[in-house]
Formats: sequence, structure tokens, C-alpha cells
Amino acid sequence: MSYLEFLITHGDRLLSGTLITAVQAGLSIALAIVLALIASLMRLAPLSAIRWIAAVYIEFFRGTSLLVQLYWIFFVLPLFGLLLDKFTAGFIGVGMNLGAYGAELVRGAILSVPRGQWEAALAINMSPLTRMRRIILPQALVIMLPPWGNLLIELLKGTALVSLISVADLMFQAKQINATTFLSAQAFGTALIIYYIMARFIITPFMHWLEGSMARKLRRP
Repeated sequence: MSYLEFLITHGDRLLSGTLITAVQAGLSIALAIVLALIASLMRLAPLSAIRWIAAVYIEFFRGTSLLVQLYWIFFVLPLFGLLLDKFTAGFIGVGMNLGAYGAELVRGAILSVPRGQWEAALAINMSPLTRMRRIILPQALVIMLPPWGNLLIELLKGTALVSLISVADLMFQAKQINATTFLSAQAFGTALIIYYIMARFIITPFMHWLEGSMARKLRRP
């Protein structure tokens, strides 16, 4: 079978898996960003109890395997009465895992904002929330965007693990096609190309555009 014949025969399944992967990645990114922002602000809170809660979340999800976390969410949590469908368990697991890594990126970026900016906002009597929203976070965003670009690519690749809890994503479809046709090079080679295209031509250009846009807004080169 030629590669063109392979694509004609199995293209629909690969396209379906790609769409599931894209949705999983999008939902995981949204969840990771929210969790990273919340956890980073909790790590900077004045109360030690709040900092401790954030530290436990970050250290647990950074220190354990994403695959094991997915298995726990999908197979173990139902034993305690929390039942999630496989699609939901997939993006929650990936989002919580990468959110823990992102939290440290956000915290580091916030602490990298020059101290004079904090003091200037305080001098004009800004509330802590307004100070963070209008002064600190916009500047921290420019600092954190380059490492976040790398993190989002890692997140995209991490979504391949949701196939192991039977989410019908791109990797799941590639494995199913390989199991029935034994065309490993075509099945996994196509998956490799699709993942590369999504990372190189969707995530990377978007992050570069966002970096430039934020830099222009803050009048930075």
C-alpha cells in the first residue's frame, strides 16, 4: 500500500483523532493557565497556610508521573466516589500536571518585575489586586511568555498519554490503525508529522505573535 492509499483509507480516523487532540490540548491549556496563575499567587500570599497548600499541589504534580496521575484520576478516583469520563479525566490530568510547572514560571516572572514598579504602584495607593492586575502581571507576562511557549509544546505532546485511558485522540487512532494493518511507519510517522505541524505552525507562531504584541504594548523592544 502506498502512502497516498494509506491516507485515503485511514485519513478520516487520523483527522478525527487530530481534532480530539486539539480539543484536549485547548482545554488542558486553559486549565493549566488558570491553575498556574492561582497557584503562583497563592505561593506569594502572606499566609503560610495558603503558601503550603499551593506548594503541596505544585510539588505533587511536578514530582509524580503524568501517566500515573491519569491512571489515578480515571481508575482510582471512582473508588472514592468521584467518577469522570475518560475525555474529562484526560484534559484535567494534563492540565493539572502542566499547571504545576506553569505556576513556578508565573511566580518567577512576577518576582522578576523590578522592585521599583511595586513601590511606585504602592506610592499611588493602588490596592493589591489593582496593583497586580494593572502593573505587575502585564510586565510579568512579557517575561514568562518564552518559557510558556516551551511548556505549551510539552503539554501538546503530553496529551498523547490520554490514549492510554482510551481517549480516541491522534495517538489512540494511530495505535489502532497499526494494530490492524501493521503499517507502523505510516501510522506513527503520520502522527509524528501532525504533532510537529501543530507545535511548529500553530503554537509557536501564536506565542511569537503574543510576545511581540505584549512587548509593543509595554513599549519594549
